[in-house]
Amino acid sequence: MDCIFCKIISKEIPGRIIAENEKYLLLLDLGPNTRGHSLVIPKEHSDDFTVLNDAEAADFVRQVHIWAPQIVSALGGSQYNLGLNNGPLAGQLVKHVHWHIIPRYEGDGLTMWRANESEKDRLDETLVLLKNKIK
Repeated sequence: MDCIFCKIISKEIPGRIIAENEKYLLLLDLGPNTRGHSLVIPKEHSDDFTVLNDAEAADFVRQVHIWAPQIVSALGGSQYNLGLNNGPLAGQLVKHVHWHIIPRYEGDGLTMWRANESEKDRLDETLVLLKNKIK
């Protein structure tokens, strides 16, 4: 397998590993948005979030819930963004599911999504479509 995360997990190549346990690895992102930008990566390879079963997804989120506040607290903060880019159109660069923990700091200059003005006109249409398809 040619997955960079799997190679880091197997210690085939080095990574800036902060912590790990039996199931997950926590490492610094090589292209950080802010200081401490970290990734939570399952040791078992899965391409994306949709292939995880309910128990795996819940356990994955639980681990993020444990590590995220520890990361920001260690750096003197208390706020953070969590992100999971699921697929190339969503910005997933490595085809191995992972959560981003992005600590936030006053004046860090990082901006998130901006409202798409053209979508505001379609809110009612989108609501009806989604309500009819999601139970």
